[in-house]
Amino acid sequence: MAKILIVDDEPRIRELIRAHLEHDGFVCEEASDGGAALAALSLGGIDLVILDIMMPFVDGMTCLKEMRSRKITTPVIMLTARAEEYDKLAGLEGGADDYVVKPFSPRELVARVKAVLARTMPRPDAAGGVYTFAGLSIDEASHSVKVDGQEAPLTPKEFDLLVFLASNKGLALSRERILQKVWNYDYYGEDRTVDTHIKMLRGHLGRYREAIVTVWGIGYKFDPDAVK
Repeated sequence: MAKILIVDDEPRIRELIRAHLEHDGFVCEEASDGGAALAALSLGGIDLVILDIMMPFVDGMTCLKEMRSRKITTPVIMLTARAEEYDKLAGLEGGADDYVVKPFSPRELVARVKAVLARTMPRPDAAGGVYTFAGLSIDEASHSVKVDGQEAPLTPKEFDLLVFLASNKGLALSRERILQKVWNYDYYGEDRTVDTHIKMLRGHLGRYREAIVTVWGIGYKFDPDAVK
């Protein structure tokens, strides 16, 4: 079963989350701040992080930024009492995979955890596909992307987004459809969520960023012929 790292400075919140996750069979570890979380992640074996933003010492946003700078692509669900759009976008732009606002339903959080893991954990019975477009290679089985032979450090969400676009090559995909397919139907997201992740994804693809074409008034399409 997947191992979840719960990072929050409030012991009662950690205990609440842990009780519900363990009831569903998950293995849990705890950390009281971002520094302790980074130490736990350095040991490996963590499949998902539930990360509070507002913490003393090393806060959640600093921890997330440090994770991604270290190429730690473990999926992250941000947990915070702050619900302003700026804070949501800051978390998503920092590499978070989902965002839950306090006070929250523990069952909803568990459902979000399961949804993220279903998209990001490899399935031994799934061979996956390989998409190759000149110097851009996408391998679903190994969950890897190479740009001109170099590994691209995509987060799990960025990888899912790229696979969905590439598997629908040439089709104009609305933001609503992308939200439904990449974030699942029960994700209450916004168009800005898609735009933010497209921006981050393009930043990892070098000259192949041009393959993700904006279709004005609709959304995006994957067109490798647009790469110069």
